[in-house]
Amino acid sequence: MDETQMFDVVIVGGGHGGAQAAIALRQNGFGGSIAVIGAEPDPPYERPPLSKDYLAGERPFERMLIRPLAFWQEREITLMLGRSVTAIDAAAHRVTTDTGERIGYGRLIWAAGGSPRRLACVGHDLVGVHTVRTRADVDRMIDELPEAWRVVVIGGGYIGLEAAAALRRKGKSVVLLEAQDRVLARVAGEALSRFYEAAHRAEGVDVRLGVAVGCLIGDDRITGVRLATGETLPADMAVVGIGIEPSVEPLIAAGAEGGNGVLVDSGCRTTLPDVYAIGDCALHANAFADGALLRVESVQNANDQATLVAKAIVGQPGTYHATPWFWSNQFDLKLQTVGLSAGHDDAIQRGDPATRSFSVVYLKQGRVVALDCVNMTKDYVQGRKLVEAGARPDPEQLADPTVPLKALLPET
Repeated sequence: MDETQMFDVVIVGGGHGGAQAAIALRQNGFGGSIAVIGAEPDPPYERPPLSKDYLAGERPFERMLIRPLAFWQEREITLMLGRSVTAIDAAAHRVTTDTGERIGYGRLIWAAGGSPRRLACVGHDLVGVHTVRTRADVDRMIDELPEAWRVVVIGGGYIGLEAAAALRRKGKSVVLLEAQDRVLARVAGEALSRFYEAAHRAEGVDVRLGVAVGCLIGDDRITGVRLATGETLPADMAVVGIGIEPSVEPLIAAGAEGGNGVLVDSGCRTTLPDVYAIGDCALHANAFADGALLRVESVQNANDQATLVAKAIVGQPGTYHATPWFWSNQFDLKLQTVGLSAGHDDAIQRGDPATRSFSVVYLKQGRVVALDCVNMTKDYVQGRKLVEAGARPDPEQLADPTVPLKALLPET
């Protein structure tokens, strides 16, 4: 086993959160040693394009790098790539990697994200069955695409819909399966779900709702997807987008509190000494969900929590209160979301979906809690202020697309 190396800050995870934590530490004047331990061989890169531009062949990998490779060297940030942390000794302030290295830390920032949830059925491990989480995942798909014409996408969340759109743009025959009675059921209201179902069908995607997968069939390579009803869909490839499992096992094993993720306080501190957690795996009380404990899987959340932790480490502690936002590109549709719509009791539509440019405003007891804006950037920008102000606008004015949302802000 290697001799123990020592860094003032060790960051576990080379995604958006881990990269931003290192960047923000240097931006805020931190002069100590920093190491970023990343499971992938690549330096930190943007993940959202994987299921969009990168899969569609419209953006090269070099344009997805969060910073050029030279940046990390110039800032004296050590990238320890191609390895993952398997154990934490919280008392000794030390982590152990799968390569046998022992690395000591003054502070530990856990930004390991999550791994794609796998199908539990027979055939889930056949060649041609893919998830979309890493560059390597999508590279394997791209390598197989010339021989794959019939693709079944399992899961009607953002990843599944984005992958379906990218594959249709490449001329593939695509069937999309969703177990619930609408797509985007976890993250959007019914009006937006129905709009995206219709948009995908208009582009030739065979969207099937309320269906369960029985098993995947094939000898070594997938040849079909058998539904619970017994129907078999021929398939040269399957793309599985059914969520992620937060990567927190070493933290929980070391004694950190958690369940669906690792529990952090308002400063992103875990219950272990000198250990922070950020991004997809951090279970926190979110002010935009009335204080409910949740994980927010977005670049915004990862970046904002990373910056908060970096400032705390240099002596500027704060409280996490960042406004959640998210985006998704499918075909010619740019969806921008602000706030959290879970638990809304009313939804008001602005504009006509037939024009492919409209917004849905979500209310809870009359208060604006979120917006979904399709090709409506102005509503997104102005609506954000409504969410942040907890505005309670007149519903009729809210529904009138000729009334700018900024006119509905409460007077200060």
